[in-house]
Amino acid sequence: MVGPTPRSDRSERSGADADDSRYTTANFLAALVPTALARRLLRVSVETDRQVYDRDDSVEITVEFKNPLPVPIDIPTPEQRRWGWTVDGLLEASDENRYTRSRPSSFSFAGGERKRTSFVWNGRFERHHENGPRESVVPDPGEYEIRVFVATHEGTFRPTATTTVTLR
Repeated sequence: MVGPTPRSDRSERSGADADDSRYTTANFLAALVPTALARRLLRVSVETDRQVYDRDDSVEITVEFKNPLPVPIDIPTPEQRRWGWTVDGLLEASDENRYTRSRPSSFSFAGGERKRTSFVWNGRFERHHENGPRESVVPDPGEYEIRVFVATHEGTFRPTATTTVTLR
């Protein structure tokens, strides 16, 4: 992969060669993969440290995103949020509105790259009442779906993965 040109070399160049926005081979190859195809090929997985939890236990969640292609891909997102998670449809297990910068961004991967992260859901739902206090609610016993998604534009294919945990 071609890296940035050292400053000393740039000062000796002129004309079109002085433009640092030129395409690298990786950028060129990434441009050949249509966004719709990149969204469909991106692999998303989610797992928890256990399948069964006592009510009010914390749930450790591990997420992985993988580009299976040998070339880079770039998935545009309408806001700064590149990915997210829900529990039974509640974003980050909360009914509070989440605000992210509305400036578009993208979720970019090198050829074959994996991105892995872990986080903890505290095992509760956060409730926000319009003219009242916040409330942290322990869910009833039962099964709960944890969904991880890439935050693509509305109306486009959204790469997702789900797992189910049981609270007893």
